[in-house]
Order: sequence, then C-alpha cells, then structure tokens
Amino acid sequence: MSVIRLGLSPCPNDTFLFYALVHGRVDTEGLRFEPVLEDVETLNAWALDGRLPMSKVSYGVVGELAARYWCLRSGGALGWGCGPLVVAREPRPLDELLAGPVAVPGLRTTAYRLLELRAGRAVEAVPMVFHEVMPAVARGEVTCGVVIHEGRFTFERFGLVGVEDLGAWWEERFRVPVPLGGIVLRRDAGVDPGRVQRVLRRSVAYALERPDEPMAYVRAHAQEMDEAVMRRHIELYVNRFSLDLGEEGCRAVRTLLHRGKVGETFPRWEGPLFPPEELPGA
Repeated sequence: MSVIRLGLSPCPNDTFLFYALVHGRVDTEGLRFEPVLEDVETLNAWALDGRLPMSKVSYGVVGELAARYWCLRSGGALGWGCGPLVVAREPRPLDELLAGPVAVPGLRTTAYRLLELRAGRAVEAVPMVFHEVMPAVARGEVTCGVVIHEGRFTFERFGLVGVEDLGAWWEERFRVPVPLGGIVLRRDAGVDPGRVQRVLRRSVAYALERPDEPMAYVRAHAQEMDEAVMRRHIELYVNRFSLDLGEEGCRAVRTLLHRGKVGETFPRWEGPLFPPEELPGA
C-alpha cells in the first residue's frame, strides 16, 4: 500500500472533508494517507520547498507551485460569500486604515493577495498565525487586520467591526467565486493524480452524506471549540466546489493565478494546471 503524507490545516472544513480519507471510511484504491496538520501558511512555505507530496495550500500561492504540483479539483475551499474580512476597532475608510500596519494571516495566503489587489499597492503587512490577528487588532498593535476561517463569525467578540469584505469586492470585480485554498499533488509523487482525485471526491461525498460522523475529529483539532461556530464554518466553506471545482471553480483559480502579486509576474506555466477532468464518482 502506498503512503502519501498529506498536509492539511486543523480548520473544521479540512478535518471534516478529510475525515473519511484519513480514517479509511472510503475506498482509497490502495492508497494510505498520513495526515500532517499545520497552519496553512506553514503548509504554503513547505509546498514552495516541495516538502510534502500532497498538501492543502492557499490558492494565492498556486501560481508559484504550478511547475511542481498538480492543482486537484476536489477538496478545496472556494465559493461565493466566503471571502476574508478586514476588521478594525472602529469604522474608518479602508484606504485610511491601510496607511498603517495591517495584521495578515501570512504573506502567501489568498487573504493577503486579495488585500493587495484591493489596495492596488503593497501594504505594511504584519504576518501572524490567523488566530492571533483579532487579538492584535483589539490591542491596537495594528490599524486593522484580515480575518479568515472562523474569524468571520467571531471578530465581534473582540469588540471589532467589519470594514470591508474582500470576497465581495473580488466577486464584483472579477465575476467569479473566491478561491481560498485547494489541494496540490506533487507531479513527481509517483501516483496517478486522477486516482487521488477520485479518492478525494469519495471522502468529501462521505462527509456531506454523514455530517455528524466527522465532528469528533473536527473538535479534536479546531481552534474554535464552540460547536455552533464549527458547524457554521463547515456549512460556509464546504460546498459543491469542494466536491469538484467544475469549470466555474477552475476559472476562478486561474483568474487569481493570473493576477500575480503587486509588482511581480509569475513564470508563465504553459502546461495543464489541473489533472484531466473526470465525472464525479468516476
């Protein structure tokens, strides 16, 4: 049996989606997956080094990984109305807030990429682990912060206000859903990406059909232990795109990839980004 080390974040949507795959609840076609749980920014850095054969990453870094990794069509977080939020201690114009330091959940995250695109320039970013962003804003260490994951539901607990929804800006500007994070597989991993994609779909489908079963695994790793928040998190970030990106989701990922970073251009990747398309359940 082949063993694939799989990097995933401890966030509820990841542990929910990969529960069946990790615990052998679905046909894995002879593959075994060894989970490595880390913050997504750590996983982004590891992917740039090629450290793991398979990993969750921010779609914001896929452009730098395309030559080394396949971008799989299943298991990701992408959708409408689920983008990062800019929060502050009081309502102020975003351009005014961006004149000072901004807490971001990593410089390789989609959240930071969206902030730069919205600002149209580089900002004074202060990177930190995502769950440290809201406390830093509340303490006045930064003028504002970009929150992701369950922070979308909990920032008011810190006395903060929402200033701008970067996802809503992206959707209005580019007319595609927000591509947050996806699964990549190293092209030299020695395993058929279509085979891995099929297994991923089965794991996602299993969780969607039995939403209560993965919850003990989700709770064991979640930063936010409030049951209602965890379930809202899963309901928002696990959707039809998690099962398969489809043409709409693939277009959203390519749209972000082609934006690049402010002042930078990615090396052009002429080869296929996604493995050959298959019908769900094939």
